[in-house]
Amino acid sequence: PTITGFLHLGGLRTALYNFIFAKKHQGTFILRVEDTDQNRVVPGAAEGIEDMLDWAGIPPDESPGRGGPAGPYVQSQRLELYGRASAALLDSGAAYRCFCSPQRLQLLRRDALRSQQTPRYDNRCRHLTPAEVAQKLSQGLECVIRFRLEKGVEPFQDLVYGWNKHEVAEVEGDPVILKADGFPTYHLANVVDDHYMGITHVLRGTEWLASTSKHLLLYKAFGWEPPQFGHLPLLLNKDGGKLSKRQGDIFLERFAQDGFLPEALLDIVTNCGSGFTEKQMGRTLKELISQFEVGRITTHSALLDLEALPEFNRIHLTRHIENPELRQKLVRELQRLVELVYGDQQVDPDVLEKEYVERVLLLRKGHINLLKNLVSSDYSYLWVRPSVSRQQLQTISAEVDEIGKMVLGLMTRQAAAFTVEELNKDLRSLQKQTRETKYSSMMQLLRLVLSGRQHGPSVAEMMVSLGAEEVCGRIHRALSS
Repeated sequence: PTITGFLHLGGLRTALYNFIFAKKHQGTFILRVEDTDQNRVVPGAAEGIEDMLDWAGIPPDESPGRGGPAGPYVQSQRLELYGRASAALLDSGAAYRCFCSPQRLQLLRRDALRSQQTPRYDNRCRHLTPAEVAQKLSQGLECVIRFRLEKGVEPFQDLVYGWNKHEVAEVEGDPVILKADGFPTYHLANVVDDHYMGITHVLRGTEWLASTSKHLLLYKAFGWEPPQFGHLPLLLNKDGGKLSKRQGDIFLERFAQDGFLPEALLDIVTNCGSGFTEKQMGRTLKELISQFEVGRITTHSALLDLEALPEFNRIHLTRHIENPELRQKLVRELQRLVELVYGDQQVDPDVLEKEYVERVLLLRKGHINLLKNLVSSDYSYLWVRPSVSRQQLQTISAEVDEIGKMVLGLMTRQAAAFTVEELNKDLRSLQKQTRETKYSSMMQLLRLVLSGRQHGPSVAEMMVSLGAEEVCGRIHRALSS
């Protein structure tokens, strides 16, 4: 990736397919940072990309952070290599020095646009004699190095798009491969790096498909064996438009901050695409690797429906809650969230006990899309024990003690696995045993005892979430206040 910004869903999808391909074939997944356009480099972006790949569960085997046998993995640290490679192309005549000024190039561009043509370099310096080149160099004129595009490119077999070729020399001018500042362009740097790093397969965005013939000409000029290329179709919004980076809502940091699980993101970006034997929600990374076949990737754009992400997350969150080891991580995270959201409301230490938090997770399994749902106002009763006086309760019903004792008896009789449906029936039966308290008033009274609030989930749902022990404790405190 370039480090002109942070990792977004499109970049994640490309990295994921490379990771899956490498693991499927017992290969090595390499992260190499492209920072050759120094004006566009964002400080911290390289570290951010690697951190997000780690967070997503698809860490590179070799990278700037991890190192490896083919380093360095940052292109700005490999300038000597690109200098030698471009010098070799100059010696063989496959490249030449270009002295055209930025002003001349700008004029060419304007003229082309005015004539409604695609801007391209006119290859003027391709025809300079060795004497003319030497004279310009002796005058201290700045130059770039351009690669000679030759006609008659050979077709290549793309892993996704099949047989392809683009007669680049007919539609493009000779491309710059080394800039005046000694930095390479993408075309040279990637070809040189892929060769020296022993890259066998490259999966990249379809926007590079038209440039592949140009890259293959470079490989041929060096006398090197090229890797196999596969170009991934575009990842688009469900309406077919480009993913928008403007709101920052497709960057991985945003999803991590919002509490989405990385597994949900990996699942949704592969589910909307192709390359797998089955199409189902809830696939793990292990399942994605086992089901992946590069030949199954279609050329159709992948339409991403982010509105479905909460449902994907619900499925993976349920799996995390069911897994004892992963559940402990959720317990710790939920404890942290409770302290963060309700820390100033005197949360009772018992409410943060591991057993209680774990039980809440198990009871709400399948009902929540995000862990943070459990610290929303709807669930505040789980974490903040209400302070309710008997006097308050008696304004609702004079039968406070009788109702309290009946519910305590119910809680004692109920098995640990009571359900909302069973409790609703039992509470209606209890109400019929009161002298004059209506069902709505009884529910209002119990809701106040359990949550200190007039509104919220049903009383039966509250009881199930709190558990019999906590319900009894809250009733006892209210009756004795």
